[in-house]
Amino acid sequence: MIIGTVQLRRLGPIFAAALIVILCAGCEEIPPYIEQRYAAGYPAGTPPGWWNDEGASGPPKIVVRIGEQKAYFYKGKHVVGETTVSTGKPGFSTPAGHYRIVSKDRDHVSSEFGDYVDEYGNVVKSNVDARKDSRPRGTHFDGARMPYCMHFNGGYAMHEGYVPPYAASHGCIRLPKGMARPFFENAPEGTPVVVTE
Repeated sequence: MIIGTVQLRRLGPIFAAALIVILCAGCEEIPPYIEQRYAAGYPAGTPPGWWNDEGASGPPKIVVRIGEQKAYFYKGKHVVGETTVSTGKPGFSTPAGHYRIVSKDRDHVSSEFGDYVDEYGNVVKSNVDARKDSRPRGTHFDGARMPYCMHFNGGYAMHEGYVPPYAASHGCIRLPKGMARPFFENAPEGTPVVVTE
């Protein structure tokens, strides 16, 4: 049977609508790790940054650009690493300035930020500041894990954590998994940290 041009024109919108329904239905089955990559602000299948210090030498320095939500690692005058970051959200801004790494802790656990959990480990109240948020009865404080932590200004630090494409922390500089480790391993105590707007 031959379909006429008029019939094809009538069927075109139906086929387009069916295609949209099929594509939208398929969105529900996106694996969580792909969704997380999109939520983190970079395309699926690509890393949140890069590292290549082969042949580079010189004193280390970290530069964080709040407006870009990026951090750059220098060895001498050469950029050897670049990564997305998440700095302090409104009301908890990361202060601009010139600092130095004063302490490092590969397995740091926050004494201020975390969750209140019950005796079974269920989160009763999440994302709390233990200094300000009251503890619900029958719970205890479970500090947030901050791997590859480098303190550079009092309670401010760089550490591995959730990195959406915007400022979302309580003032710390969060680096994504995979990028926090090379920054940590190549920045001894005393390394300059420059935070700019």
